Amino acid sequence: MKSRLNLTIEDSLLTSMKKYAEKKNTSVSNLVEAYFKNLTKPAKRETFMDMVEKLGPHNIDPKADLKELYYQNKKHGL
Repeated sequence: MKSRLNLTIEDSLLTSMKKYAEKKNTSVSNLVEAYFKNLTKPAKRETFMDMVEKLGPHNIDPKADLKELYYQNKKHGL
């Protein structure tokens, strides 16, 4: 079900939005609805792989003993 909403905006902005909507083959109402949907949609949860990709490259020797590196870093407060 759709409801009616009254908005008060500058005349020049409304004129610009009508022209924009016409170029996009839509209506000002549809543009406003899409904008509101975008504002209210839940934020995308970051996945584990997203976090890993943010880490970027590392300089750890592939042959290194990671357990030993962990304890060395812990010992030195890193």
